[in-house]
Amino acid sequence: MPSVSSRANRGWWDGNADDYQVEHGDFLRDSGFVWCPEGVDEADAHLLGQVRGRRVLEVGCGAAQCARWLVTQGAEVAAFDISHRQLRHSQRIDLDTGLHVPVVQADAEALPFADTAFDLACSAFGALPFVADPLAVFREVRRVLRPGGLFVFSVSHPVRWAFPDDPGPRGLTSDRSYFDRTPYVERDEHGTPTYVEHHRTLADWVNLLTASGLTITGLLEPEWPEGHEQVWGGWSPLRGRHLPGTAIFSCSRT
Repeated sequence: MPSVSSRANRGWWDGNADDYQVEHGDFLRDSGFVWCPEGVDEADAHLLGQVRGRRVLEVGCGAAQCARWLVTQGAEVAAFDISHRQLRHSQRIDLDTGLHVPVVQADAEALPFADTAFDLACSAFGALPFVADPLAVFREVRRVLRPGGLFVFSVSHPVRWAFPDDPGPRGLTSDRSYFDRTPYVERDEHGTPTYVEHHRTLADWVNLLTASGLTITGLLEPEWPEGHEQVWGGWSPLRGRHLPGTAIFSCSRT
């Protein structure tokens, strides 16, 4: 049974996928692996290590830009997203580029893949900020990874929750508690949730990963690079010079 968060976010992404791809498509590139609004590129960062010949799963792929780049690097890739409309954009880009990414519509809390099917898993702001039960996602990712497999994912840096989601000066002053884990919820005129995003503290992420049986091997807090002037929602050069905007966790299945 899909959770309230899953139902709301499936509908939201189906309704907003077109605008999202128009607004961010150039930055993401049809075949490019950008981890975060700071612009960390897997081609330079190598957080996944050698991918050629490896079986890779992209979690919450959107239009599968990251997965498509992995295909160009010789990986065997599968990808999924909760949004059918996002996957239609993946099909469109496949036709435009001549690159093919196998995609499936699925909920990250219940993956339709076999045990130990993948060598690597990755997620660039996919699924995890929006799920009600991240422990279920981590356990599912661990299940589909082979022993020794690697999972790397990026999410909004937890400290951002204490600040307004504003790229300007207002976004530099905390106006809520970092420890308030009340989800951010948008509702329609009937009170039905139409968008849900969940906050976890840094300790929450660490403890959830530990409880799932994954071992944290690294944490990257990207600094805002010189010359990068693009604003993405609440991410901006102004805020990026003062506050971390993204956390990228590297984990392994032992």
